[in-house]
Amino acid sequence: MLDIKALKVALEQLGEEKKIAHEKVVDAVEKSLAAAYQKEYGKRGQIVHCSINFESGETAFEQVKIVVDESTVRMNEDEDTPETAPVEGDEQFLPRYNEERHILLNDAKLFKKNAELGEEIVFPLENKEDFGRIAAQTAKQVIVQKLREAERESIVGEFQDKEGNIVSGTVQRVERGMIFVDLGRTTAILPQEEQIPVERFRPGERVRGYLYSIEEGLRGLSVRLSRTHPKFLIELFKQESQEIASGVVEIVSVAREPGSRSKIAVKSNDAKVDPIGACVGQRGARVVAITQELSGEKIDIIEYSENVEEYISQALSPASPLSIVLNNLEKKATVTVSPEEQSLAIGKGGQNVRLAAKLTGWKLDIVSEGDARKEETLEEEEKQIFADLSVLEDTVPKSVEIKDESSL
Repeated sequence: MLDIKALKVALEQLGEEKKIAHEKVVDAVEKSLAAAYQKEYGKRGQIVHCSINFESGETAFEQVKIVVDESTVRMNEDEDTPETAPVEGDEQFLPRYNEERHILLNDAKLFKKNAELGEEIVFPLENKEDFGRIAAQTAKQVIVQKLREAERESIVGEFQDKEGNIVSGTVQRVERGMIFVDLGRTTAILPQEEQIPVERFRPGERVRGYLYSIEEGLRGLSVRLSRTHPKFLIELFKQESQEIASGVVEIVSVAREPGSRSKIAVKSNDAKVDPIGACVGQRGARVVAITQELSGEKIDIIEYSENVEEYISQALSPASPLSIVLNNLEKKATVTVSPEEQSLAIGKGGQNVRLAAKLTGWKLDIVSEGDARKEETLEEEEKQIFADLSVLEDTVPKSVEIKDESSL
């Protein structure tokens, strides 16, 4: 005999521990009791439902029958025939009529005048409280399965809300370059390609990452983290800067080479707020904290500008361009710098100009002032040569008339 009050308390505790909605826990128990009843007292094909009244402490069992007719089921067939079979001329598979789970439309209208095909008609069953060992085992299996499904749904809902944010966990293990991170209710994966190259984590260490993917597969829930994603940098600034979190200061663009160097372009939506100062913080506290989180990754913060030339000039910082010539058709810019700053503008291994190009979305060609003058001189000389050729062509007669062939 069930102690409903004790069951109610146990279900509430279970729901709190597993963070499962109380309704889902109750549903799992009701389905398990229905399965036990069907196993012990039911007949083949019977559909049994159970409901528990926690106030009165009573349980009620019901048999459900689906309203059908000759067009929706196969009639008058032996029980040895398959449960479903194709109907001639029809691609659908129809179930065989079973009086324990089906009721014909004409009969259903005796119980409910407006009964329709596919509707469920409910019939009360005799209440039972004692179940055999096999039925109890069936109930246990059903409740475990239903609770696992409910817990998985709860976990999916929780982490879907966290998608696009930073989550924190503990390194569980490292296998073949992949880091498995314990997030409490599930384990996330930090793939090798999403790790900062200079970092090494050991089991037990705390790690933060950007949750960029949640997928449900045959093996369960797959949660993936990244520490190289550009949005990871944005979310770190949101955590450090109240102005960015509130939207007063906006990060327009990000260019990263994880673990080495990054550039971000920011703008202020309030004329009274300095966008760069909001990112740097007092004595550089904010940007230093982010640099430490990213294992020493240097961060260049520039102010975004609608003026393309000014924007490109800022993006190439710390170099100071002398002039910028834009080719809007190819979205390419030729940037002239002094010979002393050419290597600074390009950066080690071309890193500075590469990040600037990624940040602005323009192809950047860096030339020194001396090279630019030589090109201008060559262009002028070419123009002069073409001009001289044009004059020469004008002085040469186009045709010569020969009057006396003997004179040749």
